[in-house]
Amino acid sequence: LTGVGSQYLFSFADREGRTLDGGGYYRLVLPPDIPAARFWSVTVYDNQTRSMLDTPQRFPRAGSQAYPTPAAVPDGDGTTTVHFGPDRPDGVPDGNWIRTTPGRGWFVVLRLYSPLQPFFDKTWRPGEIESVD
Repeated sequence: LTGVGSQYLFSFADREGRTLDGGGYYRLVLPPDIPAARFWSVTVYDNQTRSMLDTPQRFPRAGSQAYPTPAAVPDGDGTTTVHFGPDRPDGVPDGNWIRTTPGRGWFVVLRLYSPLQPFFDKTWRPGEIESVD
């Protein structure tokens, strides 16, 4: 139902089909107008424990809410780019970066809370995770 509940999208590999490596650098571009009436979130999980990835960044997430981490900042064109890697790339806001751990595999979940019609009719689709090494 539009505007009710939540939808979860998972990714276990980059756009080339390679598993996600905690020592690599990646990005996910979300098109403008992310279809979530309440909020959206991207969270990283450990492949082995299936728990949130344990890093010095207490909450391995990015999203539209400013708690418990800073909210992600949209790019000038309305897209939102989430970066993944062991170090925050220069110029990337804290809220747009999720720390990973070298030697640990991970997967990501995009959550849309109170998803809107563009999600269901597929006129809005998230980008794919791209390696930026």
